[in-house]
Amino acid sequence: MGALRPVGRTLLRDTAYAAIRDAIVCGELPPGEPVRDADLAGRLGLSRAPVRDALARLAEEGLVETKPQSYTRVTRLDPRAVREAAVVVRAMHELAARTGVPLLGPDGVTALREANDRFVRATRTGEVGEALRADDDLHDVLVRACGNRAVAATIARFTPLLRRLEWRRFAEAGALESAARHERLIDACAAGDADEAARITATIWHSLEDLADDPDGAAPVPAEQAAPAPAGGGQDDVP
Repeated sequence: MGALRPVGRTLLRDTAYAAIRDAIVCGELPPGEPVRDADLAGRLGLSRAPVRDALARLAEEGLVETKPQSYTRVTRLDPRAVREAAVVVRAMHELAARTGVPLLGPDGVTALREANDRFVRATRTGEVGEALRADDDLHDVLVRACGNRAVAATIARFTPLLRRLEWRRFAEAGALESAARHERLIDACAAGDADEAARITATIWHSLEDLADDPDGAAPVPAEQAAPAPAGGGQDDVP
C-alpha cells in the first residue's frame, strides 16, 4: 500500500507532511514529479490547508521546490545537497552514540537488537520500507538515550534527503553488510565502549556520503517492492 492514502483527523499538518515525505522517499512521488495541493488533499482525505503547510515544510527541507505562480514539484536528487546532509547526519549520530552509550542500559541494548532483527528480516524478504523503519528505530535508540533535542531535531531535518538514496541502496545488495555493522555497533554498546560505538556509527553513515556521489547510478526499486504510482500531477494552484 502506498504512503498517499486517507489519514486520520488529528495532527493533520504533521500527518500530511509524513505521508508526502514518505511518498517522495520511496519514489511514489518521483524526482521532478509536479504536485498539486488539491490532488494530494484528495488522495489523503484532507483539506488543502494542512497539505499546503506540509509542502512548505518539505520545500524548506529540500524535498520539494516551488516557483511562485508556476509549479510545485519534487526536487531531483542533488549529489551536493545529499552529501552535505550526510555529513551533518553522520556528525549528529556520532555525537548521539558517544554521549548516549553511557546512558543506554540493558533495555536500550535489547531495543537495539530487536530493531536489527527486524532489519534483517525485512531485508531478506525485500521489504525496503520496513528495513528503513527498522534502521531508523535502531539509530533512534541512541538518539533518545543521549537526550539532546538539538541532535534529534537536526537528524529529523536532514535524514529524509538521505533516505531517497537509501531506498535504492536497500533494493540492491549491501543490506547484509549494514546488518553486520549494526551487530558490531550493538556489541560496542553492550560493552559500554562509547568511543568504539561512535567510530562504527561514523562508518555506517559515511557510506551514504560515498553513495551521494552517484545518486543516479543506484538501481531503482524493483516494481514489486515499490509503492503504487501516483495518479498524475500538474501545476500547483495559483492563489
